[in-house]
Amino acid sequence: MNLYTLEVHTPYRLFFKDSVVAVVLRLIDGEIGIYAGHSPFTAPVCTGILKIQDAQGQWREAFTTEGILEVTHHKTVLLVDAAEWPEEIDCQRARLAKTRAQERLAAMNLHIERESAKALLKRAEFRLKVSELHRQGGKV
Repeated sequence: MNLYTLEVHTPYRLFFKDSVVAVVLRLIDGEIGIYAGHSPFTAPVCTGILKIQDAQGQWREAFTTEGILEVTHHKTVLLVDAAEWPEEIDCQRARLAKTRAQERLAAMNLHIERESAKALLKRAEFRLKVSELHRQGGKV
């Protein structure tokens, strides 16, 4: 297996740094898989599930928010606002955030406020999805 270095940074910590086989994540135009030797590019990343295949071939999922992805010949760097492993997700807090976002969406008319509420709802839903998949031992 060909390996390359993946780094995932948030403003608060180095979330992940290790050699990996593959990474799968959502860009604005769909999901992408990155393996060693991928053509270099830079792209915006959407809130969603980050899937990482480690050097032993095992997959692990994490929640990430929007950010920027940079792929070079030997290294991939992901800069995001937030990243969380399933065991770090506070499900009760995510459920409350989801409920609040749904209530805000139902009550709002201003476009800017609706977009903000949609983003909050999306974050809560993906946090809950990552946590639930981890508890079930399933794959995304």
